[in-house]
Amino acid sequence: MTFRHTREQIRATQLVLSEHLPRTNLKPAHNLSAAGSLVYLKIETELPTRSFKPRGALAALSLQLRRHPISEVVACSTGNHGAAVAWAAKKLGLPATIFLPANPNPVKRGKIDSLGARIVEAGGTDLAHAFLLAQEYSALPGVYFLNDATDPDLPMGPATIGLEILEQLPGVRCVYVPMGDTALIRGVAAAMKQVDPSIRIVGVQAERAPSYFLSWKKGVPVPTEACDTCADGLATRTPEPENVDAIRQLVDDVVLVSEEELIAAIHKLHFAEGLIAEPAGAAATAAYLKQPYAAGSVVLLVTGANLTDDVRTRAGLPPATAHSQSQL
Repeated sequence: MTFRHTREQIRATQLVLSEHLPRTNLKPAHNLSAAGSLVYLKIETELPTRSFKPRGALAALSLQLRRHPISEVVACSTGNHGAAVAWAAKKLGLPATIFLPANPNPVKRGKIDSLGARIVEAGGTDLAHAFLLAQEYSALPGVYFLNDATDPDLPMGPATIGLEILEQLPGVRCVYVPMGDTALIRGVAAAMKQVDPSIRIVGVQAERAPSYFLSWKKGVPVPTEACDTCADGLATRTPEPENVDAIRQLVDDVVLVSEEELIAAIHKLHFAEGLIAEPAGAAATAAYLKQPYAAGSVVLLVTGANLTDDVRTRAGLPPATAHSQSQL
């Protein structure tokens, strides 16, 4: 198996991130554990912007700044990546422009706005049009397009999650990872399998946005006509060929979860474990509840907590407080 990023490079990234980001907690989830396994939750919602995304945004932007000057950073996003880029840009003293699809998640849009980034809402309900506009804008001198799906440095940020899990739970046997544009699972899997190739990596996609699941099965990119899911963080429909090749090497299994299973997992995480998770953030839990691994210690990533009022209502959660919605 070949790895794009070495353990040494990922550890160097971990040192860079440690100056700005805390190590997130790994906590036992006794209410989720099934016979034959002990479940742990890796709580990435403790990071700024309440998602795992600042790891990749800060890693990629820091490396680019070392190589050449940047006058502005640009991203296209359904929300969490855009907020992370806005946060990283503010941390490093750069202006940011974030291209969003039409009618984006209002909680995520509000976070981007509060971080001082310029927002452009593109026509269309998925990322395709926003991507084209961001790509066109990035042709301007000094503009860096930090694209979540294709940036070569970005996966080293989420790869540090894998290193942290290995440090916190040396005997881990299986990790469930939400799979949107695949930067998260490519990073986590590469970091962990370089240490122990026998660790099982399970990707999770929404049934209504299965492009990478279909591509993983067939070995070639399989685009879908739509990706209409409440898990906007998993809403991809145009797989990248290099990403497909990578997950074919790194990912042992992929589980599809329904909208109802995502909502049920949000409910379960809140009332059984005291955690808030958006649909994509609860996807790993939904997959484990549907298809549990029963041969040792299991880690479920909880990757985002920026859920809308509509999803809160559907999951039976209490209304958000002003503090919880604005928390960065």
